[in-house]
Parts: sequence; C-alpha cells; structure tokens
Amino acid sequence: MIKLFIFDLDGVITSTSIEHFSAWKEIIKDRFNIYINDSIEEKTKGVSRMQSLNRILESYDLEYIISDNEKVRLATLKNELYKSMISNFDETNIYPGVIKLFEYLKKKNILIALGSASKNGPSIIDGLGIRNYFDYIVDPTDLMSKPHPDIFNKAMNHFNLSPSECVGIEDAISGVTSIKSAKMYAIGIGNQEQLNHADIVFKSIAEIDNKFLENLIEGDHE
Repeated sequence: MIKLFIFDLDGVITSTSIEHFSAWKEIIKDRFNIYINDSIEEKTKGVSRMQSLNRILESYDLEYIISDNEKVRLATLKNELYKSMISNFDETNIYPGVIKLFEYLKKKNILIALGSASKNGPSIIDGLGIRNYFDYIVDPTDLMSKPHPDIFNKAMNHFNLSPSECVGIEDAISGVTSIKSAKMYAIGIGNQEQLNHADIVFKSIAEIDNKFLENLIEGDHE
C-alpha cells in the first residue's frame, strides 16, 4: 500500500523553468557574450544549480576556461537574479489540479514530501501558500542530485518506508530516472515520449483522476 507521495516542484506543482532559464541566459550573456540556445533548457531541468551551469558550459566548450571559484560566482549571481524573478509568486502560480490532489491525499492519510533539487524550494512553497500540505521537505544540500536517487531516498528514509510504499512525481527525464533508481513507482508529468521510462505519464497533474489514485494507493498497479 502506498503511504508517501514525493513531489518535484518545477513543472509539477508550479512553473519556474522560464525564470530559471532566463536567469541563466542573462548571466551567460553578460559573462561570455553568448546567447544560449533554447534547446539547452532540457539539460538544465531537475538537476542542481552547479550541474545546470556545467551542462550549459559543456554545450559551448567553456567548462575548462574558467575556475571553480568563477563557476560558484556565476551560479550565485544566477540564483540572486532567479529569486528576484520569482519573488512575486503566489497561489495563482500553482498548476491546476495540484490542490485537489493534495486534498485527496490528505483525506486518504497519505504523507506528502517535497523532493526538489532546488534549495529555493521552501521559499517557493511558502510564496505559493501550500507549506501546510507538506509533511517533509528534503534538503538537497550535500545530496547527490538527480538522476541519482538520493533525494527520493531521503524522503523515504525519513518516514522509515520501503520503495514499494512510495510514489514519485516528476516532469524531467533526470527526475524520473531518479525515482526509478530509488525503485519507486514513477508518475511522469509532461511528454510521453520523453518520459517513457516512467510507470505512467499524464500531460498534467489535473489529468490524474481519483480512480487511478485509489488503485495506485491500494496496490492494484502492481
């Protein structure tokens, strides 16, 4: 029986990807006079800030021309710019269907955890006004980022559960890989073709219906 749902943040509960990538674009343009191609965005989803930066730099053969200290400086500048961009987020930025899903899970006494690679996760859910729904928020500091399973395992272990008692919800390729590496049931949100390694894919949270949830929670998905 399922006892815990672990949610990613960006692309599942709300959308901060535009702000994330816009901030990276501005930082890289200022430092290297390079306009990042939009196709690079997918590589930056679901991973840590430094991993995002390294993947952008690798795409333009820049990873070895700057020091680690300079990388930290750029990542810090990006985060400050990003936080400024999302400072006005509120309940209107929550995806349709999210609150309904939270309410259903609470009614069924299912635990809810936030499993985001973003260190800004707590402040974002505070801005969205939904912290009261969460029983646990994973601190990604010092954890290996997605696609490694650490973030999902951290939430699971906090409640002393087994993988068969947990469900992860992700929109990114690396995120779904992380869930499956943790041996949990994976719900993908977004593109079926990209997320075909998930156990099931919905176009949006709003498409998840109560009948599916009931069967999943009771174990009829196995």
